[in-house]
Amino acid sequence: MDPTQVFCPNEACPARGPGGKGNIKVHSRKEARYRCTVCEKTFSARRGTMVSWKKTPVDMIVLVVTLLAHGCPVRALVAAFGLKAETVRTWAAEAGVHCEQVHRHLVLGACLSLLHVQADEMRVRLQKGMVWMAMALMVSTRLWLGGVVSAHRDKGLIRQLADRVRACARPGALLVAVDGLAAYVNAFRCALRSKAPRKGPGRPRLAPWEQVVIGQVVKQDERGRMVGVVRRLVPGAAAALDALLASSGGGQTLHTASIERLHATFRSRLASLVRRTRYGARRQRMVTLGMDLVGTVDNVCTPHDTLTNAQGHRCTPAMAAGLTHHVWTVAELLHVHVPPPRWQPPKKRGRRSKELQKLIEQWAS
Repeated sequence: MDPTQVFCPNEACPARGPGGKGNIKVHSRKEARYRCTVCEKTFSARRGTMVSWKKTPVDMIVLVVTLLAHGCPVRALVAAFGLKAETVRTWAAEAGVHCEQVHRHLVLGACLSLLHVQADEMRVRLQKGMVWMAMALMVSTRLWLGGVVSAHRDKGLIRQLADRVRACARPGALLVAVDGLAAYVNAFRCALRSKAPRKGPGRPRLAPWEQVVIGQVVKQDERGRMVGVVRRLVPGAAAALDALLASSGGGQTLHTASIERLHATFRSRLASLVRRTRYGARRQRMVTLGMDLVGTVDNVCTPHDTLTNAQGHRCTPAMAAGLTHHVWTVAELLHVHVPPPRWQPPKKRGRRSKELQKLIEQWAS
């Protein structure tokens, strides 16, 4: 039990959110409970994790989620372990929600020098209808930056994806390789901007980043076979293309092979994404949760053959990006504690008391 990695879950506690400040103590190792010294509340070590309030053995839940993240259909898990199909689907949804929170805290909360990003979308068949899944990838580390699922392949889908890339990117030089969809150029132009300093009152102006290269790779096919590739660059951005390709290790020419390889990984690991399957998802929400589960497991739990550390051992995309220092297990992923939002002081009229001001300076600043 490590109190430095646990956060107080009490919504009324001023110490809710920040960790490592010494307010969490071990209350009982036998019962696996912690205690917050600020609000004097005790809580279970499972509180805030995917396995919270579960009567089923944790090993069984971890095994089922591991198989789900590697392409095992729900019907096979029901036949193998004697579980109810609704129970397996509930675990899959809860694991997807937890992985989305971990991804938002670990990846979207980071400030990474991306250098080279590839984005693409793929079509997913549901039992009734069809949806589009757009995803982005950091080429140098193979880090999955996130994805968006929508019923339409339009500007809204691409803008949400561009905002996710912007959330984890550090302002600077960046190469974005996409396909021929026209919405990509305007979406990334609007997203990759920062507030410029302004003298005097008024809203600050949004200035575009320097050395942002947006390239489109358009494949030409004839009778179902590819016959050629046309590469287009945004005017005025060709000067920095070669330098960004060399620094990111993305090859010698503009391509989208890395994100297409990631699409193949997702189709092999998520049963509802297989092109011809009897296990198609019924709802769009389950496709989104399955995407979050597979993407997070691939980021922190799956070592890649093309990624090695200083000792020559294979590492995960999260290790290559500097987000973690070891290969996570699925059990560790499901037990990780995501910090809740910080405590917000109550809004009252008049002058604040000394006790409230002291709490604000200690926990809300």
